[in-house]
Amino acid sequence: MYAREAEVFAAYAAYTDYEIGRVIRAVQDMGKLDNTLIIYISGDNGTSAEGTLEGTPNQMTAYNGILKLPEAELMLHYEDWGSEKTYPHMSVAWSWAFDTPFKWTKQVASHFGGTRQGMAISWPGHINDVGGIRTQFHHIIDIVPTILEAAGIQAPATVNGIAQKPIEGVSMTYTFDKANANAASKRDTQYFEMFANRGIYHDGWYACTTPPVPPWLLGTEKLPEINDYKWELYNIADDFSQNNDLAAKNPEKLRELQALFLTEAAKYQVLPLDNSVLPRLITPRPSATAGRTVFTFSGENAGIPDGSAPSILNKDYTITAEVTVPPGGAEGMIVTLGGRFGGYALYLLKGKPVFVYNLLDLERYRWEGGVGGRDLFSDALKPGKHTIVFDFKYNGPGPGKGGTGVLTADGKLVAAKTIPHTIPFLMAIDETFDIGSDTRTAVDDSYKLPFRFTGKIDKLTYKLGATQMTEDDQKVIRHALERARDCEKAESSLRPSSDR
Repeated sequence: MYAREAEVFAAYAAYTDYEIGRVIRAVQDMGKLDNTLIIYISGDNGTSAEGTLEGTPNQMTAYNGILKLPEAELMLHYEDWGSEKTYPHMSVAWSWAFDTPFKWTKQVASHFGGTRQGMAISWPGHINDVGGIRTQFHHIIDIVPTILEAAGIQAPATVNGIAQKPIEGVSMTYTFDKANANAASKRDTQYFEMFANRGIYHDGWYACTTPPVPPWLLGTEKLPEINDYKWELYNIADDFSQNNDLAAKNPEKLRELQALFLTEAAKYQVLPLDNSVLPRLITPRPSATAGRTVFTFSGENAGIPDGSAPSILNKDYTITAEVTVPPGGAEGMIVTLGGRFGGYALYLLKGKPVFVYNLLDLERYRWEGGVGGRDLFSDALKPGKHTIVFDFKYNGPGPGKGGTGVLTADGKLVAAKTIPHTIPFLMAIDETFDIGSDTRTAVDDSYKLPFRFTGKIDKLTYKLGATQMTEDDQKVIRHALERARDCEKAESSLRPSSDR
């Protein structure tokens, strides 16, 4: 199983390499390769370690705090691992191995295992050292200045009358000439920070904190106070992989770099440091949904971001769909959020109401007429106006508890079911809230996309109860959401100062 995880990763890397090669070949076929600057960066920070110690066929399980799946569950997906049926992530052991010889992984900004990338630059008509190796220290914020200098363009001082902040990066074009292969780096200082794991580079030296907990625990462990972190010290001019910690032997250099980090952090608005992430999470932000308990929609409206959708997590809720069925009947999606890897959907299948709750692709709960419903034969809705209601009573308090759902049509019971669990933290991260059709992936295999509703959605109403969470529970959820969204968006551990 573990070999399979790495094989899929390798296949994707090979596929990506091939597709990039097609782009380069197209430029070559146009006769423009000699005057095209290509900057190829391999990787996204370090290798991600958010796949748990065993790996997972569905990344959404880890984002929802399920950090261990039974081996049998993993083996069920052996053949389809990496296909459209999985949202896979390899185990932490592979992530650590693929960051060799550096320590740690993505999310850990203090160590090169979380920040260092391979990079190749090609500009055939201008670089006279094909295949040459460069070892100067540079940072991702140096890419734009390099492109600007190569193109002979000055960074704009204003855009549409708005003064621009200066670009802190430095150009790397000086390294293009073979005579400068061993020239001193023009970048002498750079800070790194993410979730208070921090580091500072200056003139060949590097000081950093020791991560107090591993990132694959996804913020579930208590962290120390910011000022209680242990620090390490490396002379990376001689020790590029941060292997020989010199903190005990050279405390003066360590103190010098610690002070420099604070100077750089203040200069580039990194302070205050926050390892819990909670203060910025609970700060009120503009939102289309915050504080609202009633949402009303009409007609078809697909592609609404999940952050702008009514959240049914950890609370009672009622979804009421007022629809018109045309002559000949109707079917299709009324409303859905999420898809194959977690979510829910209310739809008509062959004219009959169905509600499906997809618990992270581990279990699907289905409400429909037939066995378990009073309408044994579950007639399709006849032409005309109808009201379909799904009402859910949550068995809180606390996250991810179960509850009882009741599906009715025109006031008549279609199905009732009690389920033991619900999704606690995050229902979707790259799927949308869709009304009248379904995009991306389906919540189950009983219909085919886009499954556009063939009737008319006159009115769709969500009524939400109060969250059944303690304040501590809500903080844990906010923390988990921030971690998950940072992971999925590949938020840079090399966070450039101009982006802070």
